[in-house]
Amino acid sequence: MNKSLFQKQLLSMCDSMMRFAFILTTNKDDAEDLFQETFLKVLNNREKFADNKNLKGWVLTVMKHIFINNYNKIIRIHTVVDQDADLYNLDTVNDSGFNSPDSAYRIQEINKAIESLKPEYKKPFSLYVMGYKYNEIAEMLDIPLGTVKSNIFSARQELRRILEDKESID
Repeated sequence: MNKSLFQKQLLSMCDSMMRFAFILTTNKDDAEDLFQETFLKVLNNREKFADNKNLKGWVLTVMKHIFINNYNKIIRIHTVVDQDADLYNLDTVNDSGFNSPDSAYRIQEINKAIESLKPEYKKPFSLYVMGYKYNEIAEMLDIPLGTVKSNIFSARQELRRILEDKESID
């Protein structure tokens, strides 16, 4: 399908896209954001659409996947406690990692080591520690997936070296 025909068909389904976005988000502002993000993603990935498929179905599937990914990111950011844990019998004092001054000191050292990483290592590593997947990090930082994996691997190696050196000094 040529570019102008693709854009014309995409524009003709804006109302359907907006209705579906509102069904997913149940909020007008969020629906508009989802619509815009989907529209841009579809335009930027036009070459991935096969002519023999249903364009409307493909576009709405892209929208649904964007919504799910955004929802998962929000949940991951706001999740504090492991949902699989037995919350009734949770021993927060012993599981906190701060049950002694030594462990609190160790966490400070780890954070200091992370801060000392090169920016190209620190950013992807920090996102990875926050729970993002490699492909999400690559998309967020607009760098190739292989570079993300390599930088995270290098960050781990560097942290291991820094912390081992620190332990040998202490």
